[in-house]
Amino acid sequence: MITAVKQERVLRILLVFIAVPSVLIGLWAGFAPRGFYDSFPGGGRSWIAPDGPFNEHLVRDVGVLNLALAVVTIAAAVWLTQPLVRATACAWLAYSVPHLVYHVLHREALTPTDQVSSLAGLAIVPVLALAVLVISARLGPTAPSHSKDHDRVPVMGD
Repeated sequence: MITAVKQERVLRILLVFIAVPSVLIGLWAGFAPRGFYDSFPGGGRSWIAPDGPFNEHLVRDVGVLNLALAVVTIAAAVWLTQPLVRATACAWLAYSVPHLVYHVLHREALTPTDQVSSLAGLAIVPVLALAVLVISARLGPTAPSHSKDHDRVPVMGD
């Protein structure tokens, strides 16, 4: 059986895997919106420009919203409190599932290879968010705190 300490480590890793791309996307779209629009995901590919005309306001908003989600996700990984972890996973589901559904229904602008790559990348986030929910539920309210910082909110329901 996996111990609570290992489950907490897994939760932190999953949250970091969700947060890091969001930071990168957020910084790129938030501070270089035209470059993001023209060049995302990079490597000579362009997944956003084929979908419609450039709108700097919209691209910047998407970027900074990704940064905001990343901030909350990093906070969840650091403090690892059950309510914050679960709320963060739910926020990612609320964002990523409709985003994925949109791209499933509107793939015609991309090549078949880009469709597969795009959808696979988009599908990772809800899968990770669901994994965070499942693991955080398994820890339950009796998980012991392994923190030496006793002034902060207890870990996973202490």
